[in-house]
Amino acid sequence: MTDSADNRQQARNDMAWAIAVGGIGAVLFAALLTFAWHFAATLFLLFAGMLLGVGLNAMTTLLGRLTRLPHAVRLMLVCLALAGLLSGIVFLGGTTIAQQATVLSNTIKSQLGSVKQFLEQHGVDTSYLDFTAAAEAKPEGAPATTTTTAPATPSPHGLPGAGALASSGGAIISQTLKVLLGTVSVVGNFFIVLFLGLAFAAQPSIYRAGLLFIAPAKYRTQATIIVDHIGDTLERWLIAQIITMTAVFLVTWIGLAIIGIPSSFILGIQAGLLAFIPTVGAILGGLIVVLASLATGWIAALSAFILFLGVHALESYVLTPIIQRQALDIPPATLFAFQILLGVVFGVWGLALALPLMAIAKVMIDHFKAENKAPAHAA
Repeated sequence: MTDSADNRQQARNDMAWAIAVGGIGAVLFAALLTFAWHFAATLFLLFAGMLLGVGLNAMTTLLGRLTRLPHAVRLMLVCLALAGLLSGIVFLGGTTIAQQATVLSNTIKSQLGSVKQFLEQHGVDTSYLDFTAAAEAKPEGAPATTTTTAPATPSPHGLPGAGALASSGGAIISQTLKVLLGTVSVVGNFFIVLFLGLAFAAQPSIYRAGLLFIAPAKYRTQATIIVDHIGDTLERWLIAQIITMTAVFLVTWIGLAIIGIPSSFILGIQAGLLAFIPTVGAILGGLIVVLASLATGWIAALSAFILFLGVHALESYVLTPIIQRQALDIPPATLFAFQILLGVVFGVWGLALALPLMAIAKVMIDHFKAENKAPAHAA
């Protein structure tokens, strides 16, 4: 009887302990999700810096196959080469890029206004869409909105009154602060990513050892395998992605220049940058190219659309299967759904970094699947 009572007491204690551990785990997981939700932008910024470090380290490793220089020297050579390439592009094409960017912006605004007017003429309600260009110039016949404002009190000498000056000055200061803060935020984020990337690439072994130190001792061997596999996968994918982006930029730029589309260079740059985002980036790049080509004529727009289809086929059916075959193997529908989910929840950061995040998740899932299959085969 005593043994039976002791067993029941032990069973109750074990159940209470399991419930307590499960409850604590659920609370910690909820706290982690809440933290990730509120500080998603910061976490994505850190992850972007880590990706830059992985890319720099991958190029440094490739350079190490050609020379036996120390890691720090090879990293410095890679950084100098990238800085020289960027400086050369800005120095040789900076004026062209600025001019073409202005022309492209005006063209896109004009075409958006034309699209709005075309849709409204055919009975399509566009009031729920945000056409900024169309808001500036209303089509003829549109009802004018009248607003009742209090007449300004002119000064004796015909100059604006103190109230008008204060209101105008406040608006100017407000807009200036918004632009200034936005610029500081963008520049600050750029330098944060750059600093983190250089720090990770300069001493990758230290950060790898620190990451493995966090893992419990009995799981450290598994953590080492997973971390190394994730690093190798991201390195191969980044190198393949750089090659793909360069090819898309060159083909788009040269093709649009041959067709005679204005702003071909800046359109090639945006197509190459958007190639970093699979599927969604290609669609956005194609829409921008076709929309910008409409100003030149329907023949040019049709030619640009055919060029976009050719570039998309080159990227999807030639470059990706050949270059990235050994890097990632994720079903397109799964990747697209994950991109849309992260894009809706976290905005541009989630859309841009969906693929590397999914690559990390896939490496971990494949590792645990293989580990579960091994005991089954052994049995």
